[in-house]
Amino acid sequence: MEIDQLLARSALLEDRLASFLSLPLFESTSRLRASRSLASLGFEHAQSVKYLVAAGLCTSAAALLRIQYESLVRALWTLYVATDGQTELILQELTEQSAKKASKIPMLSQMLVDIEEKAPHAPVAHLKEFKHYSWRPLSSFVHGGIHAVNRHGKGFPLELILMEVRHSNGLLGIAGNLLLILAGVPPEAGKMAGIYAEFKDCFPPVDPPFKRRSEPAH
Repeated sequence: MEIDQLLARSALLEDRLASFLSLPLFESTSRLRASRSLASLGFEHAQSVKYLVAAGLCTSAAALLRIQYESLVRALWTLYVATDGQTELILQELTEQSAKKASKIPMLSQMLVDIEEKAPHAPVAHLKEFKHYSWRPLSSFVHGGIHAVNRHGKGFPLELILMEVRHSNGLLGIAGNLLLILAGVPPEAGKMAGIYAEFKDCFPPVDPPFKRRSEPAH
């Protein structure tokens, strides 16, 4: 598949998943609102990844892919693990005091451990696999390391660009399913199963995550 074709297909996929952002929450709590806000932030990052790839700015796109991943992990952690005080803090107005308090929220690695303990049905295996294989190179792109310098100078092979876009779409798929959970849409509705089947060419070649779901614990 050529990159223009994948980007066009990915735009359709993103529009389909983004429509879930307009679904009403099954409970109007700070927990669900905070989780949806973080998921929405991930959609912005995903859209930016594709814009940058289309413009040939793949090094910057790779850095954003890590940020998209972090937003998704935080969204899941907020739903299943965070205390009521932490969820309310996420939604507070930005002040020096609220920023200082927010800096005490656990690091991403701890969030993954907490999610695995509190929400074993969540796609932790997929998230951990992504982190295991991608974290160091993506961190290099964020911090101007050897991966960033090398690719900036020599360019990206087509296969690596395609993988970058597909991984972004894979994270969006998990985010889309999370939005359905927040809206209380039952898994038997088959919304995500249909999307995974229709856009199979846009996702990484792995089994779709979130095969089982349950309501978040409060």
